[in-house]
Amino acid sequence: MATPDTRTQILDAAERLFAEHGYRGTSVRAITTLAGANLAAVGYHFGSKAELMTAVVRRVVEPINAAQRAGLDALLARTSRPSVGELVEAFAGPLFDGMSAGGARTSRLIMTILSDPAEEARGWTGPAEEAVREEFFAAFARALPGVSPGELAFRMRGIVAVTAVDRLEVHQQSVPGCASPEQGEAARRWAVAFLTAAMSAPPPPA
Repeated sequence: MATPDTRTQILDAAERLFAEHGYRGTSVRAITTLAGANLAAVGYHFGSKAELMTAVVRRVVEPINAAQRAGLDALLARTSRPSVGELVEAFAGPLFDGMSAGGARTSRLIMTILSDPAEEARGWTGPAEEAVREEFFAAFARALPGVSPGELAFRMRGIVAVTAVDRLEVHQQSVPGCASPEQGEAARRWAVAFLTAAMSAPPPPA
């Protein structure tokens, strides 16, 4: 097996440290030390620590985003008004799959993106990510006309948060009687069913 190149080693080290310590809690020196690279390597390959954060997150998120896009496109090619359950499957399924395959580190990184107060942890999004999110938002709005835009955005954030917390807990501890992440097709079905019910719930009384 070929030894990873310096750029990949830095990405691997940064993903681990950003996931464990957040953006501000991770120094460039710690990253290069773990990667076995010299201190100037981050600047050479990425330009800055902030741009390295963007590269780390994109490496994890872009495959998930592409799968979400493909799922939504397939639904909309069949019908202009997919059901809530179909939309949840297309939106949450790739998140579940990506975090299951990536292990605890990927789930921790997603949690970091959601909770890290550093602006750099949220500055990675671009037009492609925003377009997918907006298209899912529009599709959910058609399926749930009684839910206000603000509450709908809250519910969509909840899909990401619930999936990330679940996958992180499953990877970090073995629960007796529960399937492992590698054998977790039942857990995937549970997640989609639960999130569909949550998305479909009537708005609370004013």
